[in-house]
Order: sequence, then C-alpha cells, then structure tokens
Amino acid sequence: MSDMITADLVDLDLAAGTKEEAARSLAERLVRLGRVTDLDGFLADVAAREAQMPTGLDGGIGIPHCRSAHVTEPTLAFGRSGPGIDFGAPDGPADLIFLIAAPSGADDAHLTILSSLARRLMDPAFTSALRTTTSPAGAAALIRGDEEPQPAPSPSTGTGSTAPQAPGAGSAKSADPAAAEPAEAPEPPEPAGSAPGTDSGTSTGTDTGTDTGTGVRQGAGEPEGDSGDGPPAPFRVVAVTSCPTGIAHTYMAAEALEHAGRDAGVDVAVETQGSAGFTRLAPGVIAAADAVILAHDVPVREKERFAGKPTVDVGVKAGINRAPQLIVEARDKAARGEVTAPVPADGGEGPGGEGPGGGAPVDRAGEPGDGYGTRLRTWLMSGVSYMVPFVAAGGLLIALGFAIGGYAVDKAPSVAEHFAWGQADSWAALMFQTGALAFGFLIPVLAGYIAYGMADRPGLVPGFVGGAVALTIDAGFLGGLAAGLIAGGIVRTIQRVRVPGPLRGIMPVVVIPLVSSAIVGFLMFLVIGKPIASLQSALTDWLSGLSGANAVVLGVILGLMMCFDLGGPLNKVAYAFAIGGLADPNEGSLKVMAAVMAAGMVPPLAMALATVVRGRLFTKAERENGKAAWVLGASFITEGAIPFAAADPLRVVPSAMVGGAVTGALSMLFECTLRAPHGGVWVIPLIGNPLLYLVAVLAGTLVSAALVILLKGHARRTPAPAPGAGEPGETHEKVTVAA
Repeated sequence: MSDMITADLVDLDLAAGTKEEAARSLAERLVRLGRVTDLDGFLADVAAREAQMPTGLDGGIGIPHCRSAHVTEPTLAFGRSGPGIDFGAPDGPADLIFLIAAPSGADDAHLTILSSLARRLMDPAFTSALRTTTSPAGAAALIRGDEEPQPAPSPSTGTGSTAPQAPGAGSAKSADPAAAEPAEAPEPPEPAGSAPGTDSGTSTGTDTGTDTGTGVRQGAGEPEGDSGDGPPAPFRVVAVTSCPTGIAHTYMAAEALEHAGRDAGVDVAVETQGSAGFTRLAPGVIAAADAVILAHDVPVREKERFAGKPTVDVGVKAGINRAPQLIVEARDKAARGEVTAPVPADGGEGPGGEGPGGGAPVDRAGEPGDGYGTRLRTWLMSGVSYMVPFVAAGGLLIALGFAIGGYAVDKAPSVAEHFAWGQADSWAALMFQTGALAFGFLIPVLAGYIAYGMADRPGLVPGFVGGAVALTIDAGFLGGLAAGLIAGGIVRTIQRVRVPGPLRGIMPVVVIPLVSSAIVGFLMFLVIGKPIASLQSALTDWLSGLSGANAVVLGVILGLMMCFDLGGPLNKVAYAFAIGGLADPNEGSLKVMAAVMAAGMVPPLAMALATVVRGRLFTKAERENGKAAWVLGASFITEGAIPFAAADPLRVVPSAMVGGAVTGALSMLFECTLRAPHGGVWVIPLIGNPLLYLVAVLAGTLVSAALVILLKGHARRTPAPAPGAGEPGETHEKVTVAA
C-alpha cells in the first residue's frame, strides 16, 4: 500500500472544469510515474466505465475508475477541486476526486485495499481531513491509512441527509449507489478477527471461537444471547449488502448500517457479498438475530438462511442513505411479528408468496427510480435468458434430426414404439422427437420466467400455466410474453393483500398458485388469448410472404440491432424475435433466423480481421483478444467484440453496425434459411444456400474491418490534444478519443 498513492499522485489544487479534464489531469500524473503506459487508451477505458453509470457520490465525492490493460500497477490519484466538478451525483459537484487505476489482472491484496477506501469514505472525519489538509504528503498518508484523521465535530452517522452545504462539504454517508464501484475485488480485511471470504464458503471465527462472517462488529462473540440475571440482550440485526461489482457500495452500505446500529444501541452483523466471494455469517449469529436487513442490487446468495425472521428488503442505495430508518423498520417488523415463512425443501417463499424478504431478485436489479420501461425490459430479458438454453438444445436436436433423416423425419412414428438401433433414420427420429419436446417448453418457460422476474417463485406456476395456454391456442411467442406479464402482475397484486397470520404459511403453496393460475387461465383462454393468436398468425403470414425489398429492409434492421450493443438488450430483442419464429417455423421465420445469426457473427470476426491487417492500430492486449475473436465470431458469440467496443466505442460500434446491416440484408436477399438457433459455422450443413450465406458473412466482416481500420487510422494521424501521450514509458500505439 505504501506505493499505491504518494505525494506525487496528489493535486490539492485541481484545475479542471469537467470530469473529463479532471480525469486527464490526474491520469497525466500516472503517466509521468510510469503507472499508465497509454494516456488516451486509459482515458478511453475510464470514459467507457463512466458512460455506464455516473461515478459521483453524494457528499462531494467523485470516483472515476476502470480496469485497463494500460495500467502497470494498482494506483490511486487524488485531486481536490475548489469549485467542484460534476460527476453526476444528485447533490451536486464533487470536490474530492479519486482516480482509481487497476490493471486487468490486479492482485487481490491491492484490490482489497481499494475496497477498504469505500468504507473510509463513510467516515466524516476522513473526508473532513482531506478537505482541510495543506500537504500532498499528508493527504497521501491519510488515504494510505498511515495517519488517522481527528474525529469530526458532529460524528452523527448514517442519517442519510444533512443540512444544505457547499459542494463537497457533505458527508459521504449519503453516497449514491448509482455511482459505480472501482473494480471487482475480494472482501477487505475486517477487524474483530474476521477474514476475507471466498466462494468456497470457508468462514473464519472470532477470537471467541464463534464463526461470525464478514463485517461482524457487535454482538458477534456471544451469538446465543445473554444469560442469567444480567441486563437484557440488545436487539440483534443481521444484514447482507451487495452491489453489481461488489466494491464501493457494498461496503458503504455495510458501514452505514453498522454506524446506525451503534447509534441506536443495536447489535449489527453484516455479511458483505462482494463479487469475488464472501464469508457467510455463522448459523448461530443468524439464529440469534431478531431481524434481517437485505440491502442489495443483485440477488442475495443463499437467501433461504434468513427465512422465518422479520426482514427488511431494499436496494443498496437505501442501505447507504436510510440506514437508521431501516433499523427502525426492522424493530417495528419484529414488534409486529411480521416474519417470513420458513423455506421448505423446494425453496418456497415468505408470507404473501414473496421470496424471503419479498420481491424478486430481477425486480430489484435496477435503482428504485427506474422507469417502467427499464423494469419491463428487465422482466422480459429474464424470460428470454431462461428460454435460450431450451431453444439451443431443442433447436439443434431438431436441426440434426433433419440433417440426418431428411425433412420427412417429422413424419416418423414415435421412437418409443418403433426404434431400430442400426438405422440412421431411427436415430434421426430420436433426435428430432427429443428436440421437439425440448422446444415445446419454449413458450411456457418464457412466460414462467417473465413472471418469475416480476414476482419471484410465486410467479412460476401461473406463468407456466399461461405459457401452456398460449401454446395450446396457437398464440405463440406473443402469447407467451403476454401470459408472463399477466401472471407476474396478478401475483404481485395478491402479494400486496394483507392476510391473517395463520394463513401466511399456505399462501405461497396453495392460495397464490390456485388463484393466480385460475385468473391467468380465464384471461388467456377467453379474453385476450384469441386476439393475440390472430396477431401471431398475421405475423407468421407476413414473414412467410417476405421477399425482395421488404426482406432486405428487415435484414438491415435486424443486422443493426444485433450489432448495436453486442449481446445487450437490443441484441437480445432481435435474437428473441428470431427464435420465436422457430416455434412455428416457415420460410420467412427461417430467413429471419439466418439473418440474425449471420449479422451476430460479424463484429468479432471483423475485429479479429482488423487486428491482423493493421495490428499497429491496436494494443497488444487487443491483438491477443483478436485471436480469440476468430473462434467467438465463428461460433456466433457476438460478445467477442466487447473488449474492442469498450476501449473505443465511437469507432468500433458504428463499424460493426454497418457490417451487420450489410450481412443481414445480403442473407435476406440470398434467401438463406436456418433451422438451428445457434452454432455459427458449425451448423453450416443445416443452412439453406450455405455458400451464399458465407458470402454474406464475409462481406459484412470486410466492411466492418475496413471501416474500423479507416476510423482508427484517421485518429492516429490526428495529434493528441493533451500532453503526456508521448511520455516515456508509453509502449502502445493505440490512440482513442474518450467516449
């Protein structure tokens, strides 16, 4: 840690008006010390991370950061701005800016220290000392932990709000979790004898011999309560905090809850579930707890451990901003006896049918302020993600059946009644019939897991029932979407109904499945199912009649969608549209599937080709990624282009989209068809007009590669606008513009 930040990496008079200027000014210090080898490449990585989500925290703090191949060792640079700089925090500009640079393969020890910084930002004395120090060496010592700050005059913590203050004068206690974490890392070292956790589940006990798990601060040594005639045991709370990358906000929420517990006289034991692993709270600690607080933006691992206790279930933002209120809510729930039902062997739910603590993991994946459109997309992607394996397995088996037995294989008798071990036709029929059964789950699984995304496990039964009804009445893919949304909405409505205590235990296993399935069945059979089936039929007929210019235009649109976000939501929408047509295949839907797969192969293949043709335009790491991209692209794994897009999105993404549009259009024009939903070049024998199909893929690959080479070559000829790019120690030739 002694060399992670030094006085040379501190600027107490940061002269920058924007976050881009601030990042560049601090990054130039990293270049001068040889910590960064390519200034513009590193800034592009910082900008790519910033574009995902603002990195400003309430309380006047900004944490621009990234993992980058251009970083030689984990490093912190610190800048202090008088007027403040806007990093996207709700409460205004940041005056304390921490630039965190982590190598792509940063070691665990250094990344543990990075995560511990997040905890220290919750200490008003720490941030106050950084605002008043006059020495760069003193600031570096404070950040390293070599010097301890003096206690703040008003050490009230965890309030989630402060009086109006000048920019940067607030407490980091109210930090906004919308800001991103520095990097993925293991747990930071915990006091009180706990040790960083791992995925193996190994836990380390306290000095009393009791296994307490990560983050236990109080009451951990005696989890079973007081004894005899002594004073009554304090109220005990166990908590779990987690955020998408498992660094800053995971630990900020833990720190806020622990501070709030101390202020309220409550014993709080926190399990921080970082992305690299976690140490479980000891079963004895959980058993002795009076209430549970779950503050998380990703699903809580092993959530069933906390069932049967009063539970407050919120996003990680509330854990940071509303910690005292969460303690009060936990007390109130315990006083009212509002407990979640014990989880049965099948992983059942809590009272009212919610999972332990209430709500679905997918439902809480975003911020509380997310609009309905964002939440709807999340629910739909939940269904699609669970559906894809059924599509891949079933579709490929069907395609292999056709390839071996010909297109008459669908007329073969059941292999349960007639199977000849030595005949290829029997094996083809076996593959086809097994694949058809797997494919038959497509619509029910789609509907069931859309409902699951909305309402957790109680949504599965009505969702599957609604999907099966959609399949029965030929409502197809659209019917499955509607059934899942209806089932999830109905279950969520039922969950809001307050029921007497004795009925809570039967809600998830009897009442909710019965009532919701009956309503979904009624609506799908008699109300909306038939209109949707008519719409599905019209869509099928339209696809069947596609030819000429109409088909080419659709191919262009699908190609653009597949290459816009390289495996993201828009890519998945186009893919879901294609595989939905395979449920009831016709000539048009098979053309759509072919165009979608062809376009999805283009981005990684194009980047791989570009690194071979003009390797000097790419970093060494990108050239290595290019070797893997050949295989990924050939296998229809569009995500193989993500490392290139993350480093230089303004050149890579448009180039990929143009090539994808060309390939999609040509595939449609050549009337190529595809019965397999995945596979890339490995399913070429199953493609109609395979040679022309390869021509379409090759044409798009050449167009994308040429464009990205042209754009990168132009950028390389343009002089870099800021100093430092040519500093000694710069070893890469890549020049990009921060996005």
